[in-house]
Amino acid sequence: MSTALAARPGVVRRVGRLRHTSPGRLQLLIATLLALGVLTGLLAGVAGSSARAGTSDLGDRAQPLLVEAETIYSSLADADTTAAQAFLAGGLEPSTLTDNYDKDLARATTALTSAARRTAEDGSAADAVRTLSAGVAQYSALVATARANNRQGLPIGASYLSEASRLNRDTLQPQAKQLFTDAQREVEDGYGRAGALGWVALLLLSLLALMVALVLTQRYLSRRTRRTFNIPLVVATVLTALFLIGSFSILLTQQARLDRAANQGSLPVASIAESRILALQARGDEALTLAGRAGSGPYEKDFTVVAERLSVRGGPMVNSYGDLDPALGRMMTRASEGFQQYVTAHRDVRALDDSGDYEGAVKLAIGKQTTGTFEGVRADLDKAYENRKAFFTDEIGAAGNGLGVLTVGGPLLALAVCVLAFLGIRVRLEEYR
Repeated sequence: MSTALAARPGVVRRVGRLRHTSPGRLQLLIATLLALGVLTGLLAGVAGSSARAGTSDLGDRAQPLLVEAETIYSSLADADTTAAQAFLAGGLEPSTLTDNYDKDLARATTALTSAARRTAEDGSAADAVRTLSAGVAQYSALVATARANNRQGLPIGASYLSEASRLNRDTLQPQAKQLFTDAQREVEDGYGRAGALGWVALLLLSLLALMVALVLTQRYLSRRTRRTFNIPLVVATVLTALFLIGSFSILLTQQARLDRAANQGSLPVASIAESRILALQARGDEALTLAGRAGSGPYEKDFTVVAERLSVRGGPMVNSYGDLDPALGRMMTRASEGFQQYVTAHRDVRALDDSGDYEGAVKLAIGKQTTGTFEGVRADLDKAYENRKAFFTDEIGAAGNGLGVLTVGGPLLALAVCVLAFLGIRVRLEEYR
């Protein structure tokens, strides 16, 4: 222990003595430049690798998980709506509705399987996946029982349908929303990981320090040796400048792409997804009100709340989508106008039902005109959703461009700078031998 402590002052003294001789100062300059070069190379590899891994995770896991969560959520909402509409038709349900219902459950099940692979084993997302996996089968069984009773004209079928809907809305959809919320958080955190701002800041600082050290070294040699240029050091400086400019350009482009992916991709995707889910919820409220002969019951009250949410300016449907993309703006404008037409048709349905014309209300609710209006809204929302999803995919793909070059090429450039710096100063050292 005492030997080590005694050795340290000796090393410090030897390093200190180097400052007082020209060869010693050159040795210190070599050591400084090599240390900065090696540090810069390491930081380039780590920063590039970290940003590349974060960007890949964002595009390959976090965003797909968000899409799968939305698929589960919207499929369950649509299944609830479709099952209620099929029930209203009475007797043998229309094959179109039963096919749509089966497809909804198939989509939800497939998305659940995929989401399970993308979530950690513990946490709220994993709990949601497990609850949904067990609940979908239970929901399907209740709907099947409701159908069987309805075909036989038994009133108890409405009770089974109501129970299935409660399971869907009170358990399954909240769990799907929890998974969707967790996925949104994963995406938000993913942008931070993809940016790798800590490593990027250290890399840029080390590059600036290396550049300054090279310039000061050449200035010192020019004054001491009366030679204007040291060719190896000049080349090393040019390489460092290119390294700095290239790294800054790659990382700046990546950050700009990530910002576009977030503000014009992920955020609109989440907002449009909410619009789709709420619209399906409203359609389901209408059918369940009629199926249960509930008049102005809880489902009708929920319809009113949802309709107001989708009609308010600044909400998920009526927003500044045109500022992002004119085509997207037109889609969402059509969806908003179509939904208002559907709300008007719904008022007519309620007026017929409240006046005692239940059969007329059912006929209008599931008729071609009302159904066509709602399906038009849904189609526009689907197109808008795919538009923003594709935009996100393109931006994330572009954000990863150049990161591989930085990860591999950065350390190689730093190594070249170290070699050139060593050669440039070694020539001057040999003059003292």
